[in-house]
Amino acid sequence: MTPEVEGYGCTVDELMVVAFSRAMDNDTRAFNGAVSFIPVCGYLLARRTHAPKLVWAASSIAIDANPSVIPESTLSDALWDGASMLATSPYDFWSYASGARYNTFAFRGAQMDSRGNVNNTVIGPYETPKVRLPGGGGMADLGSMIPKIYLWNATHNPRTFVEQLDFRSGIGWGDGGDHRERLGLPGGPQLCITNLCVFDFHPESRRMRVASLHPGVTIGEVQESTGFEVLVPDGEIPTTERPTEEELRILREEVDPTNARLREF
Repeated sequence: MTPEVEGYGCTVDELMVVAFSRAMDNDTRAFNGAVSFIPVCGYLLARRTHAPKLVWAASSIAIDANPSVIPESTLSDALWDGASMLATSPYDFWSYASGARYNTFAFRGAQMDSRGNVNNTVIGPYETPKVRLPGGGGMADLGSMIPKIYLWNATHNPRTFVEQLDFRSGIGWGDGGDHRERLGLPGGPQLCITNLCVFDFHPESRRMRVASLHPGVTIGEVQESTGFEVLVPDGEIPTTERPTEEELRILREEVDPTNARLREF
């Protein structure tokens, strides 16, 4: 089990899913990649609550899937149950992604920097790495094509949130400022949801900024757990909004009754 959220009657994993879900709306046209249990739960929860017109392509294949349980992999065909249609080939997906008919994607990585760039390729020098990671799996392309990018990570610590990536597998806001715009890339990262807080991005520098703290977490704890200087908003920092009883019921009983999301922790 993940830690209980102080005073909220839920666990950290549930708070992360609800926070992710609430960032989605009826204009969301999303898909998911590998090991994406929190986003998958978030899409399903949003569609059952405030965003019934949300479009989700399970594993980038199955349109509007409605699985009774989330399987051991978010790329498994068991996730496709209840879909209204299946893409006939990978070419379908890439044409929709490149034309932004899909407008939302979420990814995490072994390392993230202050501007939402992600490394999932190597730890250490590329030619002689300490660790060879699974790879970007489309991050380079999708991070450049999709206008709304959401980041998440269930292990908020200085090893994950670093000042300098060892390798840039997927672009967020690039070097910050107007770098992404100068490259001709649409949109960019919107939020980064962790087990300690929710980050947004400063509109000018494009650095991560604390948008809300989870209950019981201090800004000092967030800074100690982050390898770069975190920005804070003017005034009092909000507390991440409490999930409703109905959101928790739907998540626990309908969306993820087998707690597949805990594989992230």
